Amino acid sequence: MSDILINHVYKRFAVPGNEVVALKDINLDIAAGEFVCLLGPSGCGKSTLLNAIAGFSHPSEGSITVGGRPVVNPGPDRGMVFQEYALFPWMTVAKNVRFGLEVKGMAKDAADARVRELLDMLGLSEFGERFPKDLSGGMRQRVAIARVLALDSPVLLMDEPFGALDALTRRSLQDELLKIWARLGKTIVFVTHSIEEAIYLADRIVVLTYRPGTVKRDIRVEMPRPRDAASPEFNALKRDLSRLVSEEQQRHEAAERAGLTTD
Repeated sequence: MSDILINHVYKRFAVPGNEVVALKDINLDIAAGEFVCLLGPSGCGKSTLLNAIAGFSHPSEGSITVGGRPVVNPGPDRGMVFQEYALFPWMTVAKNVRFGLEVKGMAKDAADARVRELLDMLGLSEFGERFPKDLSGGMRQRVAIARVLALDSPVLLMDEPFGALDALTRRSLQDELLKIWARLGKTIVFVTHSIEEAIYLADRIVVLTYRPGTVKRDIRVEMPRPRDAASPEFNALKRDLSRLVSEEQQRHEAAERAGLTTD
């Protein structure tokens, strides 16, 4: 059953004296519980598409439905995790996680139990009374994920959430995310520039072209988990994806040299 249905989506932006087509005729059907990575170079529209699914911006043409309902605004059925953590610095870890539950009006005892469960799930039990400034980047991102999970949205949208982290912390959080996904059955759409990250995480990898962004390839990853980055299968797919992304990166660089980018 489709959880996210993207039907002939276009996105255009007005710039002085011109119009930029960011997305062109995007069609995707994402099943409930699927883990899908959007992959491509800067400027291909990955984040633009994710923001449209989230309801932060509207398609210029086409439609997006989530759970059978048209996306017109942000909603509690879609949780968003950003690269920048987006935590409240004046709140403790526990209060950051509890914030959305209080907004929803959840009873204090139930909210406390939910916060304890999530802090335990993400290895944060000892840090509940700390403030974000006292945590490493990896720990802050764990808090950001816990805060989104507290709302129990069936769809989790993630915009390069591990992009600013070192390699060891990144792999640790990738493993944590896969455990959470297997346990909770969320539908995940995950934006990344990293080919290895996409292969390690995803059921499907959707490669987008450079602007205007459209679907270049939609590849199902058949390898069982946990995946070995040194295996022949992993590296064969990595070579294939590297070629696809490199073609689009070269188009991006050619557009930059010609002065056609709007970044």
